[in-house]
Amino acid sequence: MKTRVFLVAMAGALAVAAAAQGQPKAQPAPRGADGHPSLSGVWTNASVTNLTRPPGVKLVVNKAEADALVKANPFQKLIEAEEGPSDPDDKLLDDGNSDRGYNAFWLDPGNSLGVVKGEFRTSWIVEPSSGQLPLSEEGRKRVAAVRAERQKALFTGPEALPLPERCLIGFSGAGGPGMLNTIYNNNYQIVQTPGSVVIVVEMVHDARTIPIVKDRAAARHRPAALSPWLGDSVAWWEGDTLVIETRNVNPQQARSGPIFLSAQGKVIERLTRVSAAQIHYEFQVEDPTYYTQSWRAEISLNARNEQVYEYACHEGNYAMAGILGGARLQESQGIKPTQGPGIFGTPIPEKKKAEGGGG
Repeated sequence: MKTRVFLVAMAGALAVAAAAQGQPKAQPAPRGADGHPSLSGVWTNASVTNLTRPPGVKLVVNKAEADALVKANPFQKLIEAEEGPSDPDDKLLDDGNSDRGYNAFWLDPGNSLGVVKGEFRTSWIVEPSSGQLPLSEEGRKRVAAVRAERQKALFTGPEALPLPERCLIGFSGAGGPGMLNTIYNNNYQIVQTPGSVVIVVEMVHDARTIPIVKDRAAARHRPAALSPWLGDSVAWWEGDTLVIETRNVNPQQARSGPIFLSAQGKVIERLTRVSAAQIHYEFQVEDPTYYTQSWRAEISLNARNEQVYEYACHEGNYAMAGILGGARLQESQGIKPTQGPGIFGTPIPEKKKAEGGGG
């Protein structure tokens, strides 16, 4: 027994010594001259985790479960399917899907589930526990009405096309409020001063310039008649957390989602730099028109030691004439213009196995 105790004690002592000599420790979050944590730097929320998760899927999974979910992710399947040299006989374009030009070369969604507070997460939403948007009956009606209106008017003119295709704001809610990951360009550059913070969003090169006031009591928003893209935001510090309150999101953006907001809606974002390499980012959405309750999401922003280059969106500048010209051509042929099936396209049947090739 004494020998066993001695060995355990020795093992513990060696572990402590090894840690003291060379094991890396989490670096503390740097602070600015004003004493507040510095959020400045380049960050990414790239991940295959989405805002919501399918019904019945648990929020937190282990490493093996996370790896399996990543492997089954449609983007990962597409990337794997297109690895290696091109095969001119693969019949990839036989379905006539022009969206196939948007192939895996352009995709960069991340290759893992998001890790938040040390846990593999299957959705960013943590409240409600279902991981679903708690849409009210009125909210569902509004979402359905906007989608029906969009489909009816699609391709009638520039104003009828989705906002990202017009190069007005980023895809999939990348710019926020409630900054979400998308299929590529998941990087953000934050520049912080004592009086303001600027968040430059790589996707479509959006920028949020947010004043920092003394506290919540000092927060003032502009008149509701002013409803800019990405909303009217004001920030203040609560301890080591920067709190951002956003109201009056432009109605075109607010009703398009993925975070739906009415004129009464607001989003509260919280950014806490927990280490030199990570910001814990969470946001809460409050809107009694669209939702049955307030809901909350948690995301990790991970540091990148790289530069963010300007994103150039060509659709609104050069491709608009081609998009609408193609629609007019289809109409002249008696064809109703519709959206393509997307980058995944129509499933192509597997090639028949050669005779005698086994089963």
